[in-house]
Amino acid sequence: MTKANATRLHLAIDGRSVTVEAGTTVAAALVMAGASGTRRSISGEVRAALCGMGVCQECRVTIDGRAHVLACQTLCREGQMVCTVADASASASASASATGAR
Repeated sequence: MTKANATRLHLAIDGRSVTVEAGTTVAAALVMAGASGTRRSISGEVRAALCGMGVCQECRVTIDGRAHVLACQTLCREGQMVCTVADASASASASASATGAR
């Protein structure tokens, strides 16, 4: 299949509409969409896909309400809703406030 007639899929990543070719992994879609990462570590560092084969588990995201899905091992589907927590600066700030950090 050539790019000119490739099947296009529409999904949402963190509420933003994204269009990708069929056969694209969620991890690749995240990169194409300019996402900064997939999640945050317990110390607040942004994490992203590293190995691309599901071993490191750094690419965990929530897909259609199901948490801890490996983005590098999951193909995009039409209408899919992908949520990361890497860009959740508001929730990180709220968490810091709740624990008394300033």
